[in-house]
Amino acid sequence: MAMAITEQLNALGIQIPPVPQALAAYIPSKRSGNLIFTSGQLPLVSGKLSKTGKVGKNITLPEAQAEAKQCLLNALATLLLHINSLDQVKSVVKLGVYVACDESFTEQHLVANGASELVVQIFGDKGKHARFAIGVSSLPLDACVELEMTVEV
Repeated sequence: MAMAITEQLNALGIQIPPVPQALAAYIPSKRSGNLIFTSGQLPLVSGKLSKTGKVGKNITLPEAQAEAKQCLLNALATLLLHINSLDQVKSVVKLGVYVACDESFTEQHLVANGASELVVQIFGDKGKHARFAIGVSSLPLDACVELEMTVEV
């Protein structure tokens, strides 16, 4: 029998954070039928960024991967606005990862792997997803990563 998501999170030493407050005129996530779409989530912890800047300039690939993981956890928190438990997630459909990076940086896909690998660790086969990872010139608050996700419940 598959482990409950709460048990899996505990086994991984992960706690889902409180839902980050929206920074402008939007809501953290929206449910439409059996799909939940998250707004872009920054790697905020207690309302603050631990790192700012550009990947490939003043942020390393491992640091950016850790920031992508935090974005994912924040996105998971927003799902709980619509469902009682992450066990209700049937499938992680898609992740979209934006990486603020130096113009010569070309490993956006590896930054996104920080989130992609974690979501599969948490959800197993239900966590396997489609994805995009793109480089951008800047993100809100000078964050290095922003992530959005779509899940089926």
